[in-house]
Amino acid sequence: MVGMIAAIYVRFGSLPQVAGILYAIKPAVIAIILQALWGLARTATKSKTLAAIGVISIVLSALGIAPLIVLAAAGIASGAVVSIGQRERGALFTVPSSGRLALLLGAPAAVAIVPVSLLRLFLSFLKIGSVVFGSGYVLLAFLRSEFIHHLHWLTEKQLIDAVAVGQFTPGPVFTTATFIGYLVAGIPGAVVATLGIFLPGFLLVAVSGPLVPRLRHSPMAGAILDGIVVGSLALMAVVACQLGWAAIIDWLTGLIFVASAVALFRFRLNSAWLVGGAALIGLVAKLK
Repeated sequence: MVGMIAAIYVRFGSLPQVAGILYAIKPAVIAIILQALWGLARTATKSKTLAAIGVISIVLSALGIAPLIVLAAAGIASGAVVSIGQRERGALFTVPSSGRLALLLGAPAAVAIVPVSLLRLFLSFLKIGSVVFGSGYVLLAFLRSEFIHHLHWLTEKQLIDAVAVGQFTPGPVFTTATFIGYLVAGIPGAVVATLGIFLPGFLLVAVSGPLVPRLRHSPMAGAILDGIVVGSLALMAVVACQLGWAAIIDWLTGLIFVASAVALFRFRLNSAWLVGGAALIGLVAKLK
């Protein structure tokens, strides 16, 4: 379904009716992302320390620090706090080698325009699928970093359009990869992007599923996971704001965003109805 919508977008995306639908859906999607962020934050922010780590992670992400570095730093900081408490009780602390490895892997890459190729597209989504952590919305931070700032294959408008399509179609937000793959390299691009984003999840869940409960029994490992979760929420918050600037561009989109936020937070309206209503408003607005 996402591949079909991508083909329609490429062929007819400039038509007033289609542009109007996407124009109105995007601010509604921003409200949906913020609702998801709020719900996750209430669960994940278990202490003042985690809240402080979240604020620092927001600052780091806003300054342009690579998403993987933000996640690694948040995890290590949370683990360090637990370690200090354990040290006071006579426990020793060493920074996990995996944390140092994550810092190395997350080192900012030089900005360059890279030629489009199916292999590069597959590897990009394979990398993102391997390191993205937490809610599917964290994907947005990695997509923006990879395809806008690093590869220069997408514009801000195309990314928010892709997010909108991933939101109003069935299935996980990760189907956004199919849309982006089609924009970049047509049907072959859609196929390799979809394979790349989902393949690591299938493999990593199978391998790590039995290990996660054991890790949670370790205070240190549990603290690191808590920090990474908070860091992922910080990435969501920053990207939601950045995409919001591209989506909320006039009084009508601002009104749609506010109305959507009220409908979600106050009345718990199903997001499917919200997106459908926003699409209808956009269609009517462009027909006038």
